[in-house]
Amino acid sequence: MDLAFTPEEEAFRAEVRTWVRAHLPPETAHKVHNALRLTREDLQGWAKILGKRGWLAFGWPREFGGPGWNAVQRHLFEEECALAGAPRIVPFGPVMVAPVIMAFGSPEQQKRFLPGIASGEVWWSQGYSEPGSGSDLASLKTRAERKGDKYIVNGQKTWTTLGQYGDWMFNLVRTSSEGKPQTGISFIVLDMHSPGVTVRPIKLLDGECEVNEVFFDNVEVPADQLIGEENKGWTYAKHLLSHERTNIADVNRSKRELERLKRIARREGLWDDVRFRDQIALLEVDIVALEMLVLRVLSAQKSGKNPLDIAGLLKIRGSEIQQRYAELMMLAAGPFALPLIQEAMDAGWQGDFPGGEIGNAPLASTYFNLRKTTIYGGSNEVQRNIVAQTVLG
Repeated sequence: MDLAFTPEEEAFRAEVRTWVRAHLPPETAHKVHNALRLTREDLQGWAKILGKRGWLAFGWPREFGGPGWNAVQRHLFEEECALAGAPRIVPFGPVMVAPVIMAFGSPEQQKRFLPGIASGEVWWSQGYSEPGSGSDLASLKTRAERKGDKYIVNGQKTWTTLGQYGDWMFNLVRTSSEGKPQTGISFIVLDMHSPGVTVRPIKLLDGECEVNEVFFDNVEVPADQLIGEENKGWTYAKHLLSHERTNIADVNRSKRELERLKRIARREGLWDDVRFRDQIALLEVDIVALEMLVLRVLSAQKSGKNPLDIAGLLKIRGSEIQQRYAELMMLAAGPFALPLIQEAMDAGWQGDFPGGEIGNAPLASTYFNLRKTTIYGGSNEVQRNIVAQTVLG
């Protein structure tokens, strides 16, 4: 296989790079490059900018309003966005639920939901994990009971990322208790402003409320918001999770953060420490290896193959790399990485460094936040079992 980019692909990269750098708000890029808090306005503002260009739906085929890019073009787009300091696209709408609606939704559902996702106007949340049902997702207990032309939903979801901003949620619910647990699950979408929906933010170690608990108390959901067939939701969930796990790998963000790690090491006087520089070199080798694996996946996709059976492997390596660069940044900064006083950070108490880079205070926040990556999207222990079964046989 040829992992080199063609002249046409390099020209595409240049086009994307020019456009992104011309339209990305500088203040947003500054926040991303320095791991500062991103507001809803930052995230959705960039999504709407991409939506106007038709690039928020960068992975969609033309028949659904996307640009129709191939796998390599999608990779190059994500890489240029990451290197420029663009916020990650919040994946729940364009990357996760949209492919499910395209594959299993009715034409009416596609016309109803896809335009708002593609424009960035509608914020979607994910309703999968529950207390006691995380990696063992098939044990979920949130129930949807069919009554006439609606479902009555009762139960609880947890770890709902940015759910406090959600307009709509895609939800796995139990519609039958017969047979294996997987066979009684359905996939519905619901308006998070419906009566009976309560969102309660959870404050994390880094001081942020990135995740939430969501409660459903006799929430009425029209039956036409069932995606696909009743009790077939497990099939749709697996289709979605393969996209989520590939997204978690996020090799492009790791490449950007590697450069940030090098800047911190130089600033803190550790660049000349051979042992510490060896650790940076080992990390860089792992990032390059992950990138080569991603490019192999892209090459397979260009050949018409479906490589998503190794999505778990991408997730394992990508999540471990994210934790490793956060650890090395903490080690480089030493005690200056510890403060988590947001007011002090906002006030710039450590001052600015050359190139507009701020002090070290956000490093602890990044470190704490990235502890989750080996757990969400299916814990790495479970992913290793899946890889052993599906890839190694």
